[in-house]
Formats: sequence, structure tokens, C-alpha cells
Amino acid sequence: MSHNPIRPWRNIDRRESRKIWVGNVPVGGDAPITVQTMTNTLTHDVKATLDQIIRAAEAGADIVRVSVPDKDSSAALKEICRESPVPIVADIHFHYMRGIEAAEAGAACLRINPGNIGDEKRVKEVLKAARDHNCSIRIGVNAGSLEKHLLEKYGEPCPDAMVESGMDHIKILEDNDFHNFKISVKASDVFMASAAYQQLAEATDAPIHLGITEAGGLMSGTIKSAIGLGQLLWMGIGDTLRVSLSADPVEEVKVGYEILKSLGLRHRGVNIISCPSCARQGFDVIKTVEELERRLEHIKTPMSLSIIGCVVNGPGEALMTDVGWTGGGAGHGMVYLGGAQSHKMSNDSMIEHIVEQVEKKAAELDAAATQDAAE
Repeated sequence: MSHNPIRPWRNIDRRESRKIWVGNVPVGGDAPITVQTMTNTLTHDVKATLDQIIRAAEAGADIVRVSVPDKDSSAALKEICRESPVPIVADIHFHYMRGIEAAEAGAACLRINPGNIGDEKRVKEVLKAARDHNCSIRIGVNAGSLEKHLLEKYGEPCPDAMVESGMDHIKILEDNDFHNFKISVKASDVFMASAAYQQLAEATDAPIHLGITEAGGLMSGTIKSAIGLGQLLWMGIGDTLRVSLSADPVEEVKVGYEILKSLGLRHRGVNIISCPSCARQGFDVIKTVEELERRLEHIKTPMSLSIIGCVVNGPGEALMTDVGWTGGGAGHGMVYLGGAQSHKMSNDSMIEHIVEQVEKKAAELDAAATQDAAE
């Protein structure tokens, strides 16, 4: 839960779900909402795949999914799972044997699309392999690949059909005494996905994996995902998420964290509050923010930084941030530290000075957190 007694309008009551484990990462229950992405390399290219996984992990990914379309991918998965810094989810479609091989190779979770994995007998074989190798499962329902009988029943993909598909497959898992699973009901249509997830949240206590599938490119996909996932998270629905973009997987991780940070559900790195700039700006706000985003990517400590072009809103925003800069006149700006005015600085030195102040504050916060943990 995210509770704020001073500002109750910020409170989010998370849906109660049971906790499962994806490798060493908890999902559901009281665990933080995790951020996932998926590689887009050829899985049998172990070096390229691991390089992408490592970059995603450095950006904050808690879990990474890898497609396993063929035997060569299955063969590569063992080394990938062994060397990955985060748990690996094996993405399985069409051939149930890939699921069995992935469990044997060390995957922490199997993502199975019930619309194309095969009959119940094959699903049972995958479940046995998952149980034998301590591997969790994600039931991955997708509006674009629903079972034929459900499409005939409902006439088209719809929330009712998606949830019925998911619940049918939950029953298969539970009938086989398999409970280490989570579930998603993804659609590229924001309305359909949102309605399906709300219905699903009422129907099961399983952890829910959120996603707007095939959301689009970096700009359009980010907007669709922020709208769809944001309002579900605000309602307390969701235990893990993936932002699906036609972009570098690292961008998916960044967007996922920004969505969670905007709702106060996860905190990682520097949250920059900046103005859109106007004729009153005392420096080039847009270029400054672009440079600071790049220069501060290495900071993992949760903290806030305000970069405001003039004194209209600058002092007020700086009162609520760890470090702040407000544009002034004559080529100078005011530096705020801990919400209080500190000193003036030339615009010519502002970027280096801000980076220095942020790094110093991050070190202070890290030291305080270490001391608190030791007490």
C-alpha cells in the first residue's frame, strides 16, 4: 500500500494477491511492483542476448523475458539463465516441448499462451517440468490469440472472453495442484485491456502481470501504456508490469519505472521536475534537462531534482525537492538544497554544479540508509 496520512488523496490501496516467486524475485502480496522487459535479439546468439539483459538490468529491470522459439534457443537458454543477473522468463508459443526444455535449462518462469500451447495433456506435461525445476508460470492471455471456441462464443475478442480463457487455464493449473503462477490478460486496445484486468482482479487472487500489448513505438506506446497501466495501478491492480514498445528494451524499463514513480509505487534514480520553458526562462531549460537526464543515469538513489526556468514557480518547486535550480537574471541561477535557498551560481557552470550536488546528496542518502539498516 502507498499511504500518506498528510495527503490522503495520494493513497493507493493495492489489491490483495498471493505472493509467488520468479527465481529470487517476489511477485504479488506485499512485494514491490516489479518491472520487466523482453529481449529482441536472436536467443541463440548468447552474447548479444546477455548483453541486452545486462543493459536492461542496469536500467532497473527486475525480470527479463526471452523468446524460446526453437531448439537452438533452448540450447542457448542454459548459459543465458546461468549468467543473467536477473531471473529469466522463457516465452513459449506453439510447441510445449520448448516449455519443458526451458524449465530444464533453468528458466525462473515459463510464459505460456493458452491459446496456442496445445491441449490439456501437453499443458500438464509442462506443469510437471515446472514443478520439478521450481519454475513459476505466467498464464499469458492475449486478445490476438484467443481460443477458437471462445471467439465463436463471443463473436470477437472482448474482456469476457479474455477472462474466461484465463480462468479456464487457472482451473487446469489448480486442478493439478500447481499454484505458483501469475496471469495477464493483454490487449492492444486500452479499453479492452483495462476492462479485462478489472474483471480479472475480482475473479482471482493470483498475482497480475500488467501490459498493453503491441502498444506501438516509443512515443505512442509510452502514452498508451501510461494511460492503460497508470489507471489500473492507481486502482491498486497489478503486481508486475511490462511496457511493450517497438524500441530498445532499456526504454521499456525506463518507461515502466517512470509510470511507477509518478504514482509513488517505486522509487529509483533521480526524479526530475522541470518546466516546459517560455520567454521568461533564464537559461535553456530543454537542453539542460536533456543533458542532466544523460549525466544522471548512473544515480540509483531515489531523490528529486527541480529545474525551473524562472522565479514564477521555481522557488515553490524547489521547496519540495532534494536539489533545485531556479533561473534568475544576469546569467545566474539560485541553487536550493534540501528545500532551502543555498547559493547563486553562474549558468555557465550549472550542469557540472548540479551533477556534483546530486551526487553529493545521493551519497548522503545512501549513507543514512546504510546507518538506519544497521541500527
